[in-house]
Amino acid sequence: MPIRYLIVDDEEPGRANLRLALADHPGWELVAECDGNGAARASLAQHEVDVIFLDVQMPGETGLVLARELSRLREPPLIVFVTAYGAHAVDAFEVHALDYLLKPLDDARLAQAVERAAAMLRQRQREAYGAALRDHAEAGASPYPERIGVRSVGRIEQVIVDEILWMEAAGNYVELHLPARTVLHRITLNRLEALLDPACFLRVHRGAIVRRDQIASLVSGGEGSHKLMLRCGGVVPVSASYVAALKAALQA
Repeated sequence: MPIRYLIVDDEEPGRANLRLALADHPGWELVAECDGNGAARASLAQHEVDVIFLDVQMPGETGLVLARELSRLREPPLIVFVTAYGAHAVDAFEVHALDYLLKPLDDARLAQAVERAAAMLRQRQREAYGAALRDHAEAGASPYPERIGVRSVGRIEQVIVDEILWMEAAGNYVELHLPARTVLHRITLNRLEALLDPACFLRVHRGAIVRRDQIASLVSGGEGSHKLMLRCGGVVPVSASYVAALKAALQA
């Protein structure tokens, strides 16, 4: 069964470039090309769509407006943002997307996005993806989410934030350490830290964040090194720049 996709971009060259690039991927079927959100809504009302390649900056309404609307659906199309912004600016809306592509398009990055979308569709993950979108779209009621949609390889699951004991950076992923397992989340540690309540979590290393109620003791090593012992049994390295904040947390 083909993967049906929609291109939404106000610039015709952008639509053409993406259409031609996707033509090299067998099994992908173009439903329509739209020059804005209005045309996209009309196409979505008439056709079943699996994936939307959505431009961010468009006249009138940005792609984020449409993304938030789609988040209300039980099984929304997977969203791949297409943007001219630098990667540092993408963090502001990364949580709403399965992936994002920077203009001008890079064939290797497009292939990664295509495979990621295909993997999620094979595993019937659209409902889980929809739940993750809704969590972020509704986050305005509380500054810190109770659950996060964890994106790993071809899969999204809901992880309760209160169950996270500690976390550490692992390349382009973050390892979330839960009571009985470890989950890989495709996000940067800095981005994840921005979503967490600082009253509950504390950064102790450039690559590690711990739950405050898991802090047990600070152990000094040679040459000024430190390690944090957690109540769950975990051992986390501590950077010198975080030692003072950690000592204050121990005395609280």
